[in-house]
Amino acid sequence: MKIFNTLNNRKEEFIPIEEGKVRMYVCGPTVYNYIHIGNARPMIVFDTVRRYLEYKGYNVNYVSNFTDVDDKIIAKANEEGVSAAEIAERYTKAAKEDMAGLNVMPATTHPKATEEIDGMIDMIQTLIDNGYAYEKNGTVFYRTRKFAGYGKLSGKNIDDLEAGARIAVDDEKEDAMDFVLWKPKKEGEPYWTSPWGDGRPGWHIECSVMSNKYLGKQIDIHAGGEDLIFPHHENEIAQSEAANGTAFSNYWMHNAFLNINNHKMSKSAGNFFTVKDIAEKYPLQVLRFFMLGAHYRSPLNFSDELMQSAKSSLERIRTAVFNLSHLENSAKEVPYSSADEDFKKQLDSFKNDFEAAMEDDFNTADAISVIFEIVRLANSYLDSDKPLSIITAARELIVLLCGILGIICEQDNLLPDEDIEALINERNEARKNKDFARADSIRDELVKKGIQLEDTREGVRWKRI
Repeated sequence: MKIFNTLNNRKEEFIPIEEGKVRMYVCGPTVYNYIHIGNARPMIVFDTVRRYLEYKGYNVNYVSNFTDVDDKIIAKANEEGVSAAEIAERYTKAAKEDMAGLNVMPATTHPKATEEIDGMIDMIQTLIDNGYAYEKNGTVFYRTRKFAGYGKLSGKNIDDLEAGARIAVDDEKEDAMDFVLWKPKKEGEPYWTSPWGDGRPGWHIECSVMSNKYLGKQIDIHAGGEDLIFPHHENEIAQSEAANGTAFSNYWMHNAFLNINNHKMSKSAGNFFTVKDIAEKYPLQVLRFFMLGAHYRSPLNFSDELMQSAKSSLERIRTAVFNLSHLENSAKEVPYSSADEDFKKQLDSFKNDFEAAMEDDFNTADAISVIFEIVRLANSYLDSDKPLSIITAARELIVLLCGILGIICEQDNLLPDEDIEALINERNEARKNKDFARADSIRDELVKKGIQLEDTREGVRWKRI
Protein backbone atom coordinates (compact mmCIF):
# COMPACT_ATOMS: atom_id res chain seq x y z
CA MET A 1 0.00 0.00 0.00
CA LYS A 2 1.43 3.37 -1.04
CA ILE A 3 0.59 6.77 0.47
CA PHE A 4 1.64 10.14 -0.87
CA ASN A 5 3.59 11.56 2.05
CA THR A 6 3.57 15.37 2.11
CA LEU A 7 6.65 15.25 4.34
CA ASN A 8 8.78 13.78 1.54
CA ASN A 9 6.60 14.87 -1.39
CA ARG A 10 6.34 11.36 -2.85
CA LYS A 11 4.43 8.09 -2.64
CA GLU A 12 5.86 5.76 -0.03
CA GLU A 13 5.12 2.21 1.04
CA PHE A 14 2.97 2.27 4.16
CA ILE A 15 4.70 0.54 7.07
CA PRO A 16 2.97 1.07 10.44
CA ILE A 17 4.95 1.56 13.63
CA GLU A 18 3.29 -1.47 15.19
CA GLU A 19 2.26 -4.42 13.05
CA GLY A 20 -1.51 -4.65 12.57
CA LYS A 21 -2.21 -1.28 14.19
CA VAL A 22 -2.55 2.26 12.84
CA ARG A 23 -2.44 5.46 14.91
CA MET A 24 -4.16 8.19 12.92
CA TYR A 25 -4.92 11.82 13.80
CA VAL A 26 -7.17 14.05 11.68
CA CYS A 27 -7.62 17.75 12.46
CA GLY A 28 -11.29 18.40 13.13
CA PRO A 29 -13.43 21.54 12.79
CA THR A 30 -13.51 24.71 14.85
CA VAL A 31 -17.08 24.66 16.13
CA TYR A 32 -18.27 28.25 15.75
CA ASN A 33 -20.87 27.59 13.03
CA TYR A 34 -22.32 24.79 10.93
CA ILE A 35 -19.66 22.87 9.01
CA HIS A 36 -19.38 23.79 5.34
CA ILE A 37 -18.79 21.46 2.42
CA GLY A 38 -15.08 22.32 2.46
CA ASN A 39 -14.94 20.90 6.01
CA ALA A 40 -16.82 17.84 4.77
CA ARG A 41 -14.13 16.83 2.27
CA PRO A 42 -11.41 15.81 4.78
CA MET A 43 -14.04 14.20 7.00
CA ILE A 44 -15.21 11.99 4.11
CA VAL A 45 -11.76 11.37 2.62
CA PHE A 46 -10.02 10.28 5.81
CA ASP A 47 -13.04 8.33 7.04
CA THR A 48 -12.67 6.37 3.79
CA VAL A 49 -8.94 5.88 4.42
CA ARG A 50 -9.80 4.54 7.87
CA ARG A 51 -12.50 2.24 6.47
CA TYR A 52 -10.08 0.76 3.94
CA LEU A 53 -7.36 0.24 6.56
CA GLU A 54 -9.89 -1.57 8.75
CA TYR A 55 -11.05 -3.64 5.76
CA LYS A 56 -7.41 -4.72 5.35
CA GLY A 57 -7.37 -5.91 8.93
CA TYR A 58 -5.69 -3.02 10.73
CA ASN A 59 -6.86 -1.96 14.18
CA VAL A 60 -7.17 1.80 13.63
CA ASN A 61 -7.03 4.19 16.57
CA TYR A 62 -8.63 7.20 14.87
CA VAL A 63 -8.55 10.53 16.72
CA SER A 64 -10.23 13.68 15.43
CA ASN A 65 -10.61 16.74 17.64
CA PHE A 66 -13.08 19.55 18.04
CA THR A 67 -11.51 22.97 18.55
CA ASP A 68 -13.97 24.44 21.05
CA VAL A 69 -12.07 27.55 22.14
CA ASP A 70 -11.10 30.05 19.46
CA ASP A 71 -11.42 33.73 18.50
CA LYS A 72 -14.29 32.92 16.12
CA ILE A 73 -16.18 31.04 18.83
CA ILE A 74 -15.72 33.93 21.24
CA ALA A 75 -16.84 36.47 18.61
CA LYS A 76 -19.96 34.40 17.87
CA ALA A 77 -20.74 34.15 21.59
CA ASN A 78 -20.38 37.89 22.09
CA GLU A 79 -22.58 38.53 19.06
CA GLU A 80 -25.35 36.34 20.49
CA GLY A 81 -24.84 37.31 24.13
CA VAL A 82 -24.16 33.74 25.27
CA SER A 83 -21.12 31.87 26.57
CA ALA A 84 -18.43 30.50 24.31
CA ALA A 85 -19.14 27.06 25.80
CA GLU A 86 -22.77 27.27 24.66
CA ILE A 87 -21.72 28.12 21.09
CA ALA A 88 -19.16 25.29 21.03
CA GLU A 89 -21.63 22.75 22.42
CA ARG A 90 -24.33 23.75 19.91
CA TYR A 91 -22.10 23.45 16.87
CA THR A 92 -20.27 20.35 18.07
CA LYS A 93 -23.66 18.63 18.24
CA ALA A 94 -24.56 19.96 14.78
CA ALA A 95 -21.22 18.78 13.36
CA LYS A 96 -21.79 15.28 14.71
CA GLU A 97 -25.26 15.23 13.13
CA ASP A 98 -23.82 16.25 9.75
CA MET A 99 -21.06 13.66 10.05
CA ALA A 100 -23.65 10.98 10.74
CA GLY A 101 -25.60 12.14 7.69
CA LEU A 102 -22.43 11.84 5.60
CA ASN A 103 -21.92 8.33 7.02
CA VAL A 104 -18.66 9.40 8.66
CA MET A 105 -17.95 6.96 11.46
CA PRO A 106 -17.41 8.41 14.94
CA ALA A 107 -13.73 8.64 15.80
CA THR A 108 -12.24 6.30 18.35
CA THR A 109 -11.83 9.51 20.37
CA HIS A 110 -13.21 12.99 19.72
CA PRO A 111 -11.21 15.12 22.19
CA LYS A 112 -12.20 18.71 22.89
CA ALA A 113 -9.53 21.34 23.34
CA THR A 114 -11.11 22.78 26.51
CA GLU A 115 -10.88 19.37 28.21
CA GLU A 116 -7.14 19.06 27.55
CA ILE A 117 -5.81 22.35 28.96
CA ASP A 118 -3.72 20.71 31.69
CA GLY A 119 -1.86 18.68 29.08
CA MET A 120 -1.22 21.82 27.05
CA ILE A 121 0.21 23.61 30.07
CA ASP A 122 2.48 20.61 30.73
CA MET A 123 3.78 20.51 27.14
CA ILE A 124 4.38 24.26 27.10
CA GLN A 125 6.35 23.98 30.34
CA THR A 126 8.40 21.15 28.79
CA LEU A 127 9.17 23.36 25.78
CA ILE A 128 10.27 26.16 28.12
CA ASP A 129 12.44 23.78 30.11
CA ASN A 130 14.01 22.48 26.87
CA GLY A 131 14.77 26.02 25.70
CA TYR A 132 12.27 25.99 22.83
CA ALA A 133 9.84 28.48 24.37
CA TYR A 134 9.94 31.64 26.49
CA GLU A 135 7.48 33.84 28.38
CA LYS A 136 7.04 37.60 28.04
CA ASN A 137 4.39 39.42 30.08
CA GLY A 138 2.06 36.44 30.27
CA THR A 139 2.50 35.33 26.65
CA VAL A 140 4.51 32.21 25.86
CA PHE A 141 6.21 32.07 22.45
CA TYR A 142 7.86 29.18 20.60
CA ARG A 143 11.45 29.81 19.41
CA THR A 144 10.95 28.81 15.79
CA ARG A 145 14.60 29.17 14.74
CA LYS A 146 15.78 26.85 17.51
CA PHE A 147 13.96 23.94 15.85
CA ALA A 148 16.36 22.88 13.11
CA GLY A 149 13.74 21.07 11.04
CA TYR A 150 11.30 23.97 10.76
CA GLY A 151 9.87 24.09 7.23
CA LYS A 152 10.45 20.40 6.40
CA LEU A 153 6.75 19.69 5.83
CA SER A 154 5.84 22.79 3.82
CA GLY A 155 9.18 23.19 2.09
CA LYS A 156 9.33 26.78 3.27
CA ASN A 157 12.57 28.53 4.21
CA ILE A 158 12.34 30.42 7.49
CA ASP A 159 14.37 33.37 6.19
CA ASP A 160 12.05 33.73 3.19
CA LEU A 161 9.06 33.54 5.50
CA GLU A 162 10.40 36.32 7.68
CA ALA A 163 11.23 38.49 4.68
CA GLY A 164 7.70 38.06 3.33
CA ALA A 165 5.90 38.46 6.66
CA ARG A 166 3.02 40.90 6.37
CA ILE A 167 2.48 41.25 10.12
CA ALA A 168 4.54 43.76 12.04
CA VAL A 169 7.06 42.27 14.43
CA ASP A 170 5.63 41.89 17.94
CA ASP A 171 7.85 43.86 20.32
CA GLU A 172 7.65 41.01 22.83
CA LYS A 173 8.91 38.40 20.37
CA GLU A 174 12.57 37.51 20.13
CA ASP A 175 12.04 36.79 16.44
CA ALA A 176 9.33 37.72 13.96
CA MET A 177 8.64 34.05 13.16
CA ASP A 178 8.06 32.95 16.76
CA PHE A 179 4.47 31.86 17.39
CA VAL A 180 2.18 31.88 20.40
CA LEU A 181 1.74 28.88 22.70
CA TRP A 182 -0.17 30.68 25.47
CA LYS A 183 -1.93 34.06 25.43
CA PRO A 184 -3.10 36.22 28.35
CA LYS A 185 -6.82 36.54 29.02
CA LYS A 186 -8.87 39.41 27.65
CA GLU A 187 -12.03 40.88 29.07
CA GLY A 188 -15.04 38.69 28.35
CA GLU A 189 -13.02 35.69 27.14
CA PRO A 190 -12.82 32.24 28.71
CA TYR A 191 -9.54 31.60 30.50
CA TRP A 192 -7.60 29.04 32.52
CA THR A 193 -4.99 29.44 35.23
CA SER A 194 -1.39 28.69 34.26
CA PRO A 195 2.13 29.33 35.62
CA TRP A 196 2.29 32.35 33.27
CA GLY A 197 -1.01 33.87 34.36
CA ASP A 198 -4.65 33.44 33.41
CA GLY A 199 -5.18 32.89 29.69
CA ARG A 200 -5.79 30.29 27.02
CA PRO A 201 -3.69 28.17 24.65
CA GLY A 202 -2.68 29.01 21.11
CA TRP A 203 -4.32 26.91 18.40
CA HIS A 204 -1.29 24.90 17.31
CA ILE A 205 -0.45 23.43 20.73
CA GLU A 206 -3.91 21.86 21.01
CA CYS A 207 -3.44 19.16 18.37
CA SER A 208 0.09 18.33 19.51
CA VAL A 209 -1.21 17.61 22.99
CA MET A 210 -4.33 15.69 21.98
CA SER A 211 -2.39 13.52 19.53
CA ASN A 212 0.25 12.82 22.17
CA LYS A 213 -2.33 11.88 24.82
CA TYR A 214 -4.53 9.57 22.76
CA LEU A 215 -2.03 8.14 20.26
CA GLY A 216 1.41 8.46 21.80
CA LYS A 217 4.55 10.44 21.01
CA GLN A 218 4.92 9.00 17.51
CA ILE A 219 2.01 8.25 15.18
CA ASP A 220 1.54 6.65 11.78
CA ILE A 221 -0.68 9.13 9.91
CA HIS A 222 -1.55 12.78 10.47
CA ALA A 223 -4.10 14.23 8.06
CA GLY A 224 -6.13 17.30 7.17
CA GLY A 225 -6.80 19.84 4.45
CA GLU A 226 -3.86 21.26 2.50
CA ASP A 227 -4.57 24.68 4.02
CA LEU A 228 -3.26 23.25 7.31
CA ILE A 229 0.20 22.34 6.00
CA PHE A 230 1.50 25.78 6.95
CA PRO A 231 1.57 27.03 9.59
CA HIS A 232 -0.59 24.63 11.62
CA HIS A 233 0.98 21.27 10.81
CA GLU A 234 4.45 22.76 10.51
CA ASN A 235 4.06 24.18 14.01
CA GLU A 236 2.68 20.91 15.33
CA ILE A 237 5.84 19.14 14.17
CA ALA A 238 8.05 21.78 15.80
CA GLN A 239 6.20 21.56 19.12
CA SER A 240 5.79 17.79 19.28
CA GLU A 241 9.32 16.86 18.23
CA ALA A 242 10.94 19.45 20.50
CA ALA A 243 8.86 18.28 23.46
CA ASN A 244 9.05 14.52 22.85
CA GLY A 245 12.50 14.13 21.30
CA THR A 246 11.24 11.86 18.52
CA ALA A 247 9.71 12.07 15.04
CA PHE A 248 6.04 13.08 15.28
CA SER A 249 4.18 11.47 12.36
CA ASN A 250 5.63 9.11 9.75
CA TYR A 251 3.05 9.96 7.04
CA TRP A 252 1.30 13.26 6.37
CA MET A 253 -1.79 13.25 4.15
CA HIS A 254 -3.54 16.37 2.83
CA ASN A 255 -6.63 16.74 0.68
CA ALA A 256 -6.87 19.50 -1.94
CA PHE A 257 -9.26 22.44 -1.91
CA LEU A 258 -12.90 22.44 -2.91
CA ASN A 259 -14.04 25.18 -5.33
CA ILE A 260 -17.58 26.28 -6.14
CA ASN A 261 -18.28 26.68 -9.86
CA ASN A 262 -14.52 27.11 -10.39
CA HIS A 263 -14.28 29.85 -7.76
CA LYS A 264 -13.01 29.83 -4.19
CA MET A 265 -15.83 29.37 -1.69
CA SER A 266 -16.50 32.48 0.39
CA LYS A 267 -19.42 34.18 2.07
CA SER A 268 -18.62 37.48 0.34
CA ALA A 269 -18.91 35.81 -3.07
CA GLY A 270 -22.26 34.33 -2.14
CA ASN A 271 -21.13 30.79 -2.89
CA PHE A 272 -20.71 29.52 0.67
CA PHE A 273 -22.62 26.31 1.43
CA THR A 274 -22.95 24.40 4.66
CA VAL A 275 -23.60 20.68 4.72
CA LYS A 276 -27.09 21.50 5.98
CA ASP A 277 -27.64 23.75 2.94
CA ILE A 278 -26.75 20.89 0.62
CA ALA A 279 -28.98 18.48 2.55
CA GLU A 280 -31.95 20.66 1.56
CA LYS A 281 -31.35 19.79 -2.11
CA TYR A 282 -29.57 16.44 -2.15
CA PRO A 283 -29.32 13.33 0.02
CA LEU A 284 -26.00 13.55 1.85
CA GLN A 285 -25.00 10.19 0.43
CA VAL A 286 -24.85 11.99 -2.93
CA LEU A 287 -22.43 14.55 -1.47
CA ARG A 288 -20.22 11.76 -0.15
CA PHE A 289 -20.31 9.95 -3.50
CA PHE A 290 -19.48 13.20 -5.30
CA MET A 291 -16.50 13.89 -3.01
CA LEU A 292 -15.05 10.43 -3.61
CA GLY A 293 -15.42 10.75 -7.37
CA ALA A 294 -12.11 12.63 -7.51
CA HIS A 295 -8.73 11.72 -6.06
CA TYR A 296 -8.34 13.39 -2.68
CA ARG A 297 -5.20 15.28 -3.74
CA SER A 298 -6.93 16.75 -6.81
CA PRO A 299 -8.80 20.07 -6.56
CA LEU A 300 -12.53 19.39 -6.64
CA ASN A 301 -15.08 21.64 -8.30
CA PHE A 302 -18.60 21.69 -6.87
CA SER A 303 -21.64 22.63 -8.95
CA ASP A 304 -25.31 21.69 -9.23
CA GLU A 305 -24.62 20.06 -12.57
CA LEU A 306 -21.90 17.84 -11.11
CA MET A 307 -24.03 16.99 -8.09
CA GLN A 308 -26.91 15.97 -10.36
CA SER A 309 -24.51 13.75 -12.27
CA ALA A 310 -23.31 12.19 -9.01
CA LYS A 311 -26.90 11.61 -7.95
CA SER A 312 -27.68 9.83 -11.22
CA SER A 313 -24.51 7.72 -10.96
CA LEU A 314 -25.30 6.65 -7.43
CA GLU A 315 -28.82 5.74 -8.51
CA ARG A 316 -27.37 3.48 -11.22
CA ILE A 317 -25.48 1.53 -8.58
CA ARG A 318 -28.46 1.37 -6.25
CA THR A 319 -30.76 0.27 -9.05
CA ALA A 320 -28.36 -2.52 -9.98
CA VAL A 321 -28.27 -3.75 -6.39
CA PHE A 322 -32.07 -3.54 -6.19
CA ASN A 323 -32.47 -5.53 -9.41
CA LEU A 324 -29.99 -8.17 -8.26
CA SER A 325 -31.92 -8.54 -5.01
CA HIS A 326 -35.07 -9.23 -7.00
CA LEU A 327 -33.27 -11.70 -9.24
CA GLU A 328 -32.22 -13.60 -6.12
CA ASN A 329 -35.90 -14.09 -5.25
CA SER A 330 -36.61 -15.96 -8.49
CA ALA A 331 -33.26 -17.59 -9.36
CA LYS A 332 -32.34 -21.16 -8.46
CA GLU A 333 -29.04 -22.85 -7.82
CA VAL A 334 -28.36 -24.49 -11.18
CA PRO A 335 -25.05 -25.93 -12.43
CA TYR A 336 -22.44 -23.41 -13.56
CA SER A 337 -21.71 -23.09 -17.26
CA SER A 338 -18.23 -22.18 -18.47
CA ALA A 339 -19.52 -18.62 -19.01
CA ASP A 340 -20.71 -18.55 -15.40
CA GLU A 341 -17.26 -19.66 -14.26
CA ASP A 342 -15.71 -16.86 -16.31
CA PHE A 343 -18.12 -14.34 -14.77
CA LYS A 344 -17.17 -15.46 -11.26
CA LYS A 345 -13.48 -15.10 -12.11
CA GLN A 346 -14.16 -11.59 -13.41
CA LEU A 347 -15.78 -10.68 -10.08
CA ASP A 348 -12.60 -11.78 -8.28
CA SER A 349 -10.55 -9.76 -10.74
CA PHE A 350 -12.68 -6.66 -10.13
CA LYS A 351 -12.16 -6.99 -6.40
CA ASN A 352 -8.41 -7.09 -6.98
CA ASP A 353 -8.67 -4.01 -9.24
CA PHE A 354 -10.59 -2.15 -6.54
CA GLU A 355 -7.95 -2.97 -3.94
CA ALA A 356 -5.16 -1.97 -6.34
CA ALA A 357 -6.81 1.44 -6.83
CA MET A 358 -7.22 1.99 -3.10
CA GLU A 359 -3.67 0.87 -2.35
CA ASP A 360 -2.33 3.38 -4.85
CA ASP A 361 -2.72 6.36 -2.49
CA PHE A 362 -6.45 5.71 -1.96
CA ASN A 363 -7.56 6.45 -5.51
CA THR A 364 -11.30 6.44 -4.87
CA ALA A 365 -12.05 7.74 -8.38
CA ASP A 366 -10.58 4.60 -9.95
CA ALA A 367 -12.16 2.44 -7.25
CA ILE A 368 -15.61 3.79 -8.14
CA SER A 369 -14.89 3.10 -11.81
CA VAL A 370 -14.33 -0.55 -10.88
CA ILE A 371 -17.73 -0.65 -9.16
CA PHE A 372 -19.35 0.65 -12.35
CA GLU A 373 -17.58 -2.08 -14.32
CA ILE A 374 -19.18 -4.67 -12.03
CA VAL A 375 -22.58 -3.00 -12.45
CA ARG A 376 -22.22 -2.94 -16.24
CA LEU A 377 -21.22 -6.59 -16.42
CA ALA A 378 -23.94 -7.70 -13.98
CA ASN A 379 -26.63 -5.79 -15.88
CA SER A 380 -25.62 -7.34 -19.19
CA TYR A 381 -25.00 -10.92 -18.06
CA LEU A 382 -27.20 -11.83 -15.11
CA ASP A 383 -30.84 -12.88 -15.31
CA SER A 384 -33.13 -15.25 -13.39
CA ASP A 385 -31.83 -18.25 -15.33
CA LYS A 386 -28.30 -17.81 -13.97
CA PRO A 387 -27.12 -19.65 -10.83
CA LEU A 388 -28.38 -18.01 -7.64
CA SER A 389 -24.92 -18.06 -6.09
CA ILE A 390 -23.28 -15.87 -8.74
CA ILE A 391 -26.17 -13.37 -8.61
CA THR A 392 -25.64 -13.20 -4.85
CA ALA A 393 -21.87 -12.93 -5.31
CA ALA A 394 -22.29 -9.96 -7.68
CA ARG A 395 -24.67 -8.15 -5.34
CA GLU A 396 -22.55 -8.81 -2.27
CA LEU A 397 -19.39 -7.59 -4.02
CA ILE A 398 -21.01 -4.28 -5.03
CA VAL A 399 -22.34 -3.81 -1.49
CA LEU A 400 -18.94 -4.68 0.03
CA LEU A 401 -16.94 -2.29 -2.15
CA CYS A 402 -19.45 0.53 -1.72
CA GLY A 403 -19.36 -0.08 2.02
CA ILE A 404 -15.59 0.34 2.09
CA LEU A 405 -16.19 3.79 0.58
CA GLY A 406 -18.96 4.50 3.09
CA ILE A 407 -21.58 4.45 0.33
CA ILE A 408 -24.94 2.92 1.23
CA CYS A 409 -26.22 1.18 -1.88
CA GLU A 410 -28.87 -1.16 -0.49
CA GLN A 411 -32.38 0.28 -0.38
CA ASP A 412 -34.16 -2.53 1.40
CA ASN A 413 -33.41 -0.90 4.76
CA LEU A 414 -35.76 2.01 4.07
CA LEU A 415 -38.32 2.50 6.82
CA PRO A 416 -41.96 3.28 6.02
CA ASP A 417 -43.03 6.81 7.02
CA GLU A 418 -45.29 5.52 9.80
CA ASP A 419 -42.41 3.59 11.40
CA ILE A 420 -40.26 6.71 11.29
CA GLU A 421 -42.96 8.77 12.99
CA ALA A 422 -43.38 6.08 15.65
CA LEU A 423 -39.67 6.14 16.45
CA ILE A 424 -39.68 9.95 16.58
CA ASN A 425 -42.59 9.84 19.04
CA GLU A 426 -40.71 7.29 21.14
CA ARG A 427 -37.63 9.54 21.07
CA ASN A 428 -39.72 12.55 22.17
CA GLU A 429 -41.07 10.54 25.12
CA ALA A 430 -37.57 9.42 26.07
CA ARG A 431 -36.36 13.03 26.07
CA LYS A 432 -39.31 14.09 28.24
CA ASN A 433 -38.36 11.35 30.68
CA LYS A 434 -34.71 12.47 30.54
CA ASP A 435 -33.74 9.10 29.10
CA PHE A 436 -31.19 10.71 26.82
CA ALA A 437 -29.31 7.48 26.15
CA ARG A 438 -32.43 5.97 24.58
CA ALA A 439 -33.17 9.19 22.68
CA ASP A 440 -29.66 9.20 21.24
CA SER A 441 -29.84 5.51 20.31
CA ILE A 442 -33.09 6.10 18.40
CA ARG A 443 -31.50 9.00 16.52
CA ASP A 444 -28.47 6.84 15.67
CA GLU A 445 -30.73 3.98 14.58
CA LEU A 446 -32.60 6.31 12.22
CA VAL A 447 -29.34 7.65 10.76
CA LYS A 448 -28.29 4.07 9.96
CA LYS A 449 -31.61 3.65 8.17
CA GLY A 450 -30.97 6.78 6.10
CA ILE A 451 -33.10 9.18 8.16
CA GLN A 452 -31.76 12.48 9.50
CA LEU A 453 -33.56 14.34 12.29
CA GLU A 454 -33.54 18.08 12.90
CA ASP A 455 -34.83 19.48 16.18
CA THR A 456 -36.57 22.82 15.56
CA ARG A 457 -38.80 25.15 17.56
CA GLU A 458 -41.76 23.76 15.64
CA GLY A 459 -40.85 20.19 16.48
CA VAL A 460 -38.77 17.42 14.93
CA ARG A 461 -38.28 17.42 11.17
CA TRP A 462 -36.94 14.43 9.31
CA LYS A 463 -35.67 13.65 5.84
CA ARG A 464 -34.14 10.74 3.98
CA ILE A 465 -30.42 11.04 3.31
